[in-house]
Amino acid sequence: MKNLYKITIAIFLGALLILPVQSFGGNKDRSGQAGAGELLINPWAKTTGWGSAGNATVTGLEAIYGNVGGLALTKGLDVGLTYTKYLTTADVNIFSFGLSSKVGESGAIGLSIMSMDFGVLDRTTNALPDEGAGTFNPSLMNINLAYARSFSSSIHGGFVVKMISESISDATATGIAIDAGIQYITGANDQMKLGVALKNIGTPMRFSGDGLSFRSFLPGRTYESSFTTEWRSETFELPTQLSIGLGYDFFLGDQSKLTAAYNFISNSFTLDQHVLGAELSFRELVVLRAGYTYENNIQDVNQSLTLHKGFSGGFSVQVPFNKEEGTYLGIDYSFQATRTFNGIHRLGIRLTL
Repeated sequence: MKNLYKITIAIFLGALLILPVQSFGGNKDRSGQAGAGELLINPWAKTTGWGSAGNATVTGLEAIYGNVGGLALTKGLDVGLTYTKYLTTADVNIFSFGLSSKVGESGAIGLSIMSMDFGVLDRTTNALPDEGAGTFNPSLMNINLAYARSFSSSIHGGFVVKMISESISDATATGIAIDAGIQYITGANDQMKLGVALKNIGTPMRFSGDGLSFRSFLPGRTYESSFTTEWRSETFELPTQLSIGLGYDFFLGDQSKLTAAYNFISNSFTLDQHVLGAELSFRELVVLRAGYTYENNIQDVNQSLTLHKGFSGGFSVQVPFNKEEGTYLGIDYSFQATRTFNGIHRLGIRLTL
């Protein structure tokens, strides 16, 4: 156990030493070269209220996306459902469902499903480039299976296996990725929290299907001698991401607190990001959140590489059923500002037993 403590502290110290060097890094030249961009979309309303700043503080079900180490702090059974109006005027919707459960004294398991819907689109062909070839419904889906464990009262770690599916009317791509995360909690009243998460480590993906095939004919032969030829699509990599977070609780009386959080996100295929967030909890009944995400040139219309403008905000209302057992029903809402499409709205419901 002592060796585990030493290894964990070494990881955090190394991450914090790297942070100042990389703080204005990122790979601008590789922007747009990765696929499966939906892996970078947080589908949950609670944690997006402060811009996903809570890498070090997230617990329970939503830790499957934020930092799976926090999944180990699931107290019983968490069930959540969130609807996202993604880019409001673009008619893009995200539905997410998940649950997590305590296993034994120190373990927890989780399952989450994210489905992204783009509505019904007109199908076009070379012969019918405008309309008349029918319709189709593109879809993106991620299925996440997670396990986390508390190695002590301070150290919590886990991993996620992701199954990725992307499809249009006549082509599909599938892949598998892995996340890993660890949280370290310290301080007299567990006030200081540190978190490191490595996300979207997987093999390249490739599209295949009837949409990439065509019928060929041998010269001078009849239709009966035709054969099917398939184009090989180019592979694309997954958007790997390293996240390093800090959090600190300021207690305001016996039952209220203010949590300040910072998260540094290093992206393999775009600019790095800095996220600052604050969460104010009143007796765990009402929780207010706000955050700001910064990357180079984010406010420059001509130079910015992201659709987001940086600001995010949200709140939760939690109705307790039994305070002693920690069971309650929660309603979450969040908003993220975007440069166009009138922002991103999320509405979720949680049940903790």
